[in-house]
Amino acid sequence: MMKRVVFLLLVISMFGMVGCSQPSNEMNAENSLDENAISITDFSDRTIIFKQIPKKIVTLGNGETDIIYALGREVVGRPTGDTLIKEVEGALEVGSTHQVDLEKITSLEPDVVLGNHPMNANDVRAIESIGSEMVLTSANSVDDIKKQIALFGELLNEDKKAEELIHTIDEKIANIQSEQQMQKTRVLLVYGAPGTNMAALPNSLSGNLLEMAGGENIASDYPGLEMYPQYAQLNTERIIEANPQLILLMSHGNPEEVKNSFIKDMSKTAGWKELDAVKNNRFIILPSNLFGTNPGTKVVDAIDYLHELLQDVKE
Repeated sequence: MMKRVVFLLLVISMFGMVGCSQPSNEMNAENSLDENAISITDFSDRTIIFKQIPKKIVTLGNGETDIIYALGREVVGRPTGDTLIKEVEGALEVGSTHQVDLEKITSLEPDVVLGNHPMNANDVRAIESIGSEMVLTSANSVDDIKKQIALFGELLNEDKKAEELIHTIDEKIANIQSEQQMQKTRVLLVYGAPGTNMAALPNSLSGNLLEMAGGENIASDYPGLEMYPQYAQLNTERIIEANPQLILLMSHGNPEEVKNSFIKDMSKTAGWKELDAVKNNRFIILPSNLFGTNPGTKVVDAIDYLHELLQDVKE
């Protein structure tokens, strides 16, 4: 009887040791994974864990592409269309934030796809189904671009380079703002497409850039459109009343065609020819690589460009 008791105690003890050692092994495995893993939270508040630093990167926007190269990395897939980054020309074109080419992305077997929030929210499951992760960000302000840089720096273990890039942006803004005068130039900022013209609001990237450069957005208090809250319907009466000194046009289509169409429509409005911008022929098409889309780290060039335009009006 005593032997049976001793035997049972030994068995229980052995199970106890196994039970104790198993969680310990699991804990060690988790700790080992945590040491190499990278955990980030994107702009859609999704927490994404990578087992290691992503090497094969696909971008759906030019701004994200620019930031990746500014951080010293490269991409295997890029947005379809023209690019100002010579090194990226050899990368496969995979569509855009508006239309993702899943077949081409799948062929690249990327570790991560950088998309837009909220435009690519519905593409997350498809990207995850091919064994990749999707990180969503957006750029409706300079602060957003700085957050993008910081997030990608964290993702790629390039925090120091990210800090340097952000510092350059902050320094540029500080220098420009130190030169600003009390009297601001009145500006109408228009996003144009065939048959459609909208006023860019301060909560759009271009609107934020205008304010950073020292301009006064005459449409700052216009109500935003339901589908596009960063833009507003043009109000001809209020435009005439505000008398802009400068009219800036952004367009992804044929800019001259959009400009002529806009002028044709606006010229029907009484008082149009008396606007300061019209009398002084200050109607400028903004370069598409810097405006109307996320310019990435080249946001400093966009602010510089606007600052010079504003200065010219005052001279």
